[in-house]
Amino acid sequence: MTLRVGAHASVAGGVHNAVDEQREFGGNCGQIFSHSPQVWQDPDIDPDNAAQFRDISEEDDIGPWVIHASYLVNLATPKDDLREKSVASMQREVDAAETLGVEYVNVHLGAHTGAGVEGGLNNAASALDDLDVPEGVTVLVESDAGSGTKLGGDFDHLRAVLNRSAQDLEVCLDTAHAFAAGYDLSTPEAVEETIAEFDDVVGLENLACVHLNDSKHECGTNKDEHAHVGEGLIGEDGMRAFVNHGAIREVPLVLETPTEDGKDFAWNIRRVRELRE
Repeated sequence: MTLRVGAHASVAGGVHNAVDEQREFGGNCGQIFSHSPQVWQDPDIDPDNAAQFRDISEEDDIGPWVIHASYLVNLATPKDDLREKSVASMQREVDAAETLGVEYVNVHLGAHTGAGVEGGLNNAASALDDLDVPEGVTVLVESDAGSGTKLGGDFDHLRAVLNRSAQDLEVCLDTAHAFAAGYDLSTPEAVEETIAEFDDVVGLENLACVHLNDSKHECGTNKDEHAHVGEGLIGEDGMRAFVNHGAIREVPLVLETPTEDGKDFAWNIRRVRELRE
């Protein structure tokens, strides 16, 4: 089986450039933003660039791709205006994914900001149900580090939204987020226990993608800061056990690791390949 590992790539100068950048990283799958994630903005996708993106990805066997939703999206919000903006933004993302031939749009559930966990989960499921998701596109709900009133830190939150939404949703598990939320991944035994718990609660059949990131902070701190693969507090033993676990071997791994200490996405992708047995 082919190891699918890649990183978040830039669409600067045209979305087709992300494929070239992914090739330079040494990746064979990947993730993009369709626009700046810090603002409410329509995806700026030129039809010719979209065709190039699709064609080059197919020619070079790079995929699957994931579009990561804007950081401003908050599906769990009780505020009507923010909900409306969030749903509209997500609709534009799933439509962009259809245009690009991208399989997945990834989104955090967001923060309930006082609505309570159950209220926030209901809000998120309801907001997702308002989407008209094109055929061939799947929305992924991402695990979270769980700080403040953010939802998705507990696997139960992911399961609840899958149950309550009428959409055919799947899940993206972020290793740094899960670790920060209290799911240990630092030893082979811990990896086995955490993956078993994920399977019991969410179901491995619903795991479509992994954000493979090490963590700069201890397990259970709810602090979301990524580290290079094998060099954070998950560490080499945990990362090796995770990427070689039978349940993970066919799941695409997308890196959101930092660029620092002379190490970039290409270094981290090579590291994952070295750890894979």
